[in-house]
Amino acid sequence: MTSRNTAIRADAQDTPLNSLGFAKPPAETRVVVAMSGGVDSSVVAAQLAAEGYDVIGVTLQLYDHGAALAKKGACCAGQDIHDARRVAERVGFPHYVLDYENKFRESVIEEFADAYLAGATPVPCIRCNERVKFRDLLQTARELDADCMATGHYIRRFDGDNGAELHMAADPARDQSYFLFSTTGEQLDYLRFPLGGLASKAETRALAAKYGLAVADKPDSQDICFVPNGNYASVIEKLRPGAADPGEIVDMDGNVLGQHRGVIHYTIGQRRGLGIGGLGDPLYVVRLDPETRRVIVGPKEALATKVVSVTEVNWLGDEPFEAEIPIMARIRSTRPPRPAILRPTGKGRAEVELLDPEEGVSPGQACVFYATEGTRVLGGGWIALRRGG
Repeated sequence: MTSRNTAIRADAQDTPLNSLGFAKPPAETRVVVAMSGGVDSSVVAAQLAAEGYDVIGVTLQLYDHGAALAKKGACCAGQDIHDARRVAERVGFPHYVLDYENKFRESVIEEFADAYLAGATPVPCIRCNERVKFRDLLQTARELDADCMATGHYIRRFDGDNGAELHMAADPARDQSYFLFSTTGEQLDYLRFPLGGLASKAETRALAAKYGLAVADKPDSQDICFVPNGNYASVIEKLRPGAADPGEIVDMDGNVLGQHRGVIHYTIGQRRGLGIGGLGDPLYVVRLDPETRRVIVGPKEALATKVVSVTEVNWLGDEPFEAEIPIMARIRSTRPPRPAILRPTGKGRAEVELLDPEEGVSPGQACVFYATEGTRVLGGGWIALRRGG
């Protein structure tokens, strides 16, 4: 199906493209900017307005104001809504706040709690992008008759021979491709990421100062906005009473080594805080068994994983998702991509064979696929289970 964006280009091939890729003047191009209240999205809105675009700012209220006001460095609530509104007032474009608390709770927070209870280590920021910002908010942007939606994410979008392509940001230190792997081709056609080509965050802050934005020196928000002070367990216990019931810490042979204070307090690869010192070689959490409320520990070598099973694959490559191909795979946001082989195993499923085993591969994390050369993102999926090798 031909998109509206493509149709615009086809109907006006002799008209120069504006900076957002449309063959018409900026003043005739409406863009909805997703504004979290931070410096990144504020700069995007201010810059596009300065270039003459018809900008509409939209901020989502995602969770309880009371909790937000008690927490510094949160996004999408409390002070940050106020900051986004101030940017819009200063620059001079309309700004709306949409109440998405119920959507956010149903689509992100509830699954976050259930995943932890199942022994996984979820990444709610990816689900928020996938299910709230790039689905519900994107639909709102279409209803506002916007030509596109822009965000402050550090990632790049290029028009390729087969449609829009997703690429890593120019600044590796700011690249957010791990958190955006589930963006679909249709969504990518509509999205724009003006900051993806900047060399550093310093450039973003310099632009904020240039436009006189009060958020120019505002600290970056924390990764998980609804978790006060990084205390995951307290959030899960509130949502799921009884989630922190104690249980046994056992070795890989089932020998009881001690007691723990709830499976939700532990993650794969954890070494500190186990309370089972004096046993000789260091022990690490190698598996969580929520059904028996057991935390299984073992030596560091037991963490090594070579074959990773992936589900809910979102494929962004040009070729059909059918044949085995070499890729670069990233299994944690904090780790660089590593050489691997991607093998499709069914609809939305795949196996990723890491050429060098990785430690601490955790169910619930994402496995993101990259081209072996260049910066292109080929998609990704969710890590389902761990296999040695």
